[in-house]
Amino acid sequence: MALILYQRDDCHLCDLAIAVLAATRAGDFASVFIDDDAGLEARYGERVPVLRDAVGRELDWPFDAARLADWLAKA
Repeated sequence: MALILYQRDDCHLCDLAIAVLAATRAGDFASVFIDDDAGLEARYGERVPVLRDAVGRELDWPFDAARLADWLAKA
């Protein structure tokens, strides 16, 4: 499953989300930084970090390992 983590530079919540992804062994994911993209900034703004899967489902922060595992299982 292709995952994208939308995040910002110097975002401690984004760092926590990455730690949850690692703890859950969610697999490879792409990091997309929204800071310099007006379209992504408008869409995600203060919502980051946001995890998106290949079919377009999104999981907003906060999420823990259990919530992430459940979300991934429903894909």
